[in-house]
Amino acid sequence: MLKRFNLSLLVFAMALFVVSCANDTEAETREAAVTAITPTATQPAANANTPAQPTQPAAPAGPTTTMSFDEMVYDFGTVSAGEKVRHVYTFKNTGNEPLVISNARGSCGCTVPQWPQEAIAPGDDGEIVVEYNSKGKSGNETKTVTITANTEPAVTKLTIKGIVEAAAATNDVQVIQ
Repeated sequence: MLKRFNLSLLVFAMALFVVSCANDTEAETREAAVTAITPTATQPAANANTPAQPTQPAAPAGPTTTMSFDEMVYDFGTVSAGEKVRHVYTFKNTGNEPLVISNARGSCGCTVPQWPQEAIAPGDDGEIVVEYNSKGKSGNETKTVTITANTEPAVTKLTIKGIVEAAAATNDVQVIQ
């Protein structure tokens, strides 16, 4: 019975995730709902009647440091549906310990971050590259990238936003004689 419930819950959560990328004004809310109800394999349930709660990626263990970004929000302006936008967020380790980014996650599959895998020494700079794919999107778009690191606080959010113009419909008429 519990296995069937968990499977149903997982299917429901996956359906919500797929739909979440379709409507950006509710994407963040839906992602939070999916996260809140989706059990994880790495966290056992407290008992058979209580589903497990998901965990955020853990910040690296050890001393914490601080980081500052040149900008936290990037507005890409107006693009046509299907265009990819790439932006580099530059940051500096402003603390006294090496900075270790353990994870960077986009709010949707259309937003993909790349981050340094090696530690950033105190005083050094680093970059997080974010690529946003506007395929299938239209209207105002706002996406976030959640960064988990050995910082205080452990989670930092970056934002990428802009306007996506819908692809123009084509009226290809084929004349058959």
